[in-house]
Amino acid sequence: MLIEAVTVFPEYFEPLRLSLIGKAIESGLIDVRIHDLRDFTHDRHRTVDDTPYGGGAGMVMKPEPWGEVLDDIASRVQTIELQPQPTLIFTTPAGTPFAQSAADELATHEHIVFACGRYEGIDQRVIEWARAHFDVREYSLGDYVLNGGEVAALAMSEAIVRLIPGVIGNPESLIEESHAATSDGLLEYPVYTKPATWRGLDVPEVLLSGHHGEVAKWRRARSEALTAERRPDLLP
Repeated sequence: MLIEAVTVFPEYFEPLRLSLIGKAIESGLIDVRIHDLRDFTHDRHRTVDDTPYGGGAGMVMKPEPWGEVLDDIASRVQTIELQPQPTLIFTTPAGTPFAQSAADELATHEHIVFACGRYEGIDQRVIEWARAHFDVREYSLGDYVLNGGEVAALAMSEAIVRLIPGVIGNPESLIEESHAATSDGLLEYPVYTKPATWRGLDVPEVLLSGHHGEVAKWRRARSEALTAERRPDLLP
């Protein structure tokens, strides 16, 4: 998989080179390329924003540098015969909420590009133009506003990349985690490790029993109870 990101803060993406995703980059499972939007400007101030038409507070990201960087990405793709359109994700609080199901689907894509807006957002014409050249998605990380799209792009990248075969050492760890389709989308049950007693608190006895059937029943019951308490909207 190739992941690209367009941003005015390229340093934001250094954490992708840490931990398991960093190892996936080193092993060649994924390739990450970060583009500085200011490299596609032509004035001495490297301007990427301007005042909004219609008035109002804040600044809007100009379409010209975005057009040039997306032209550059699209032209590279067109040189590869039968290459599918890259998936272009605009991270925006006005987007569709990003969910595990989206991560599952995007993990099968070969080429994902994150467009990280700042200020009051990107000129809408960029998004409209891009639909003819990319598989455009607009995703929100949650019902709140961040200073820019980089944090959302990092979070979405990790959610996607960890599902690529070979990135997580033990693929069984993906089966019963929160929101996984294999666990009916429920929240994950509580987990424990040694010692069996810590500061007067004991590990549930069933987990020490060695009875796999009873353990599975306990875990399912706890998942259902936890989901009912914290996220009843996830229950079937």
